[in-house]
Amino acid sequence: MNILIVEDEANQRKLLKNILTKEGYRVEEAGSGEEGVELFFRKNFDLVLLDRRLPDKTGIEVLRDIKKINPIIPIIIITAFANVDNAVEAMKQGAFHYLTKPIDPDELTLIIKKAFDNLNLKRENIELRESLKEKFQYDKIIYNSGVMEDMMSLIFRASKSDANALVTGESGTGKELIAGAIHNLSNRNEKLFVTAHIASLAETLVESELFGHEKGAFTGADKRRIGKFEFASGGTIFLDEIGELPKSIQVKLLRVIEEKKIIRIGSNEEISIDLRLICATNRDIEKEVEKENFREDLYYRLNVIRIHIPPLRNRKEDIPLLVSHFIKNQAKKEGKKIEGITDGAIKQLLKYDFPGNVRELENIIKRAIVFSRSNYLSGEDIPVSVNKKIKYSGKLKDTVESMEREMITKALNKHDWNQSKAAKELGLSERTIRYKIGKYKIKNQ
Repeated sequence: MNILIVEDEANQRKLLKNILTKEGYRVEEAGSGEEGVELFFRKNFDLVLLDRRLPDKTGIEVLRDIKKINPIIPIIIITAFANVDNAVEAMKQGAFHYLTKPIDPDELTLIIKKAFDNLNLKRENIELRESLKEKFQYDKIIYNSGVMEDMMSLIFRASKSDANALVTGESGTGKELIAGAIHNLSNRNEKLFVTAHIASLAETLVESELFGHEKGAFTGADKRRIGKFEFASGGTIFLDEIGELPKSIQVKLLRVIEEKKIIRIGSNEEISIDLRLICATNRDIEKEVEKENFREDLYYRLNVIRIHIPPLRNRKEDIPLLVSHFIKNQAKKEGKKIEGITDGAIKQLLKYDFPGNVRELENIIKRAIVFSRSNYLSGEDIPVSVNKKIKYSGKLKDTVESMEREMITKALNKHDWNQSKAAKELGLSERTIRYKIGKYKIKNQ
């Protein structure tokens, strides 16, 4: 790993270089901000140690210049003067950490290790996005949050293995999309990705769908049918809602995993198959095992690689990015010119917990685009607030106040917090609505 030290004091540069070279790092030095930026531009570095006070530029100015060249480079600011405001400003501008002199060698090496771990994660995510985008035109996985970056890093590593994977998450989080990404990044990507939605199949049809059957195997079997396991051989099979799999079929799936063979219904012939198995469920699969609804031995076979997709309420920073993506795609389909969404409407969406997750958000935006009369989606187009249930108490006064607060909040969001327009819609004076905003502590979040 290559580290650049930007420090005007020669003795300090020498001290830092000695610490870092003993740890096995390759180190180069610059005595001024301008020299540091020029050196960074010409050569490849993995981390920068940057003094906050330099003779020609401030450390913050150098940080900004370096980040323009490489936005993901970790930069550790070093200063002789501990100041909370300066530290906060440096972190806001993208510094990875802020250290005060004299430097503790152990603390420095520990922070550098953490910085490299963070850098590797970012590089892995960039590689993943580029692979999905360029090789497979896979632009449906939209994220910017740390929890999703961690999950996508796991997906990247899982794709390099052929081990069984279990994808968990609530309905609407995109489990099939994630399974498809694993397949598309794997060595099996030129073969089929076959899906089977267990919950949509009648119990009597599950075995036939997965294993296939011979002609005459049962009433209505008027010809041979190739099952999905056999059809997917060479590629990947995705079993959605695996928690719904009947116990009788769970035993047979276990045999498929162990022996890599299937037998069609009505046949005695074993057929060898070669496939990657990815399963998904929105159930608490461990509880299903405890209740003996799901075989424990099968659970362990499926749960080799576990990928959990966080619900949208736990990654709300992704909502603006997702909304922009949905507007772009859906507006084109509807033949409408929608340029974006108002801040008020975004704030309204950010207040909502989305029990239906990304799928629900997508449907809300689709509906908004269909009925919008403007080039921008506004609070009036977003029906989120109507889905919020008013909590009724036993007292009339409390119930009335709850309803009043809900109506005022809805009107304010609808008009992007223009109090005059909200008051007019509700038949109130501006003075009254201001009073009630204060009374109910309604905030523009």
